[in-house]
Amino acid sequence: MEEQSQRYLNKYLSSLSETERKRYQSFSSDYFCTDEYNANLCAELIYSGQKTATCSLNAWYESGKESMPTVGHLQVVVDWNGQPICIIEIDSVEMCKYNEVTADFAYAEGEGDRSLKWWRKAHWSYFSTECLDFHIQPSEEMILVLERFHVVY
Repeated sequence: MEEQSQRYLNKYLSSLSETERKRYQSFSSDYFCTDEYNANLCAELIYSGQKTATCSLNAWYESGKESMPTVGHLQVVVDWNGQPICIIEIDSVEMCKYNEVTADFAYAEGEGDRSLKWWRKAHWSYFSTECLDFHIQPSEEMILVLERFHVVY
């Protein structure tokens, strides 16, 4: 974790009681999305409370490039330049086929017009590109990892 994010996380953790601090065992720092505009936008949407969910292609975790998200994990959300914006705690993690994502989840992702139609179009484009990186064919049945979270700091 970058030093700036570590200081930010430590500031939050020091504001908690010892009992509360012990609840947390897993930490990271990262931005959302793969480009500057969307990373900064997502950070703003998370900070404002509009974005309370995200999803990833399960192949990403199966590849070993990243650890599977876990309930109770704290993430320092940073902007594209690594500036800490807030800290989130993961509330739930579940697997779901792309074609079974609900309107409720699309709304919780907080992006675009928050509709399932918008979500499907934007995420099909994004996941199709990711599938190329993994040498797999995008499909309506591809497995996603859905996360819900809330801002704690």
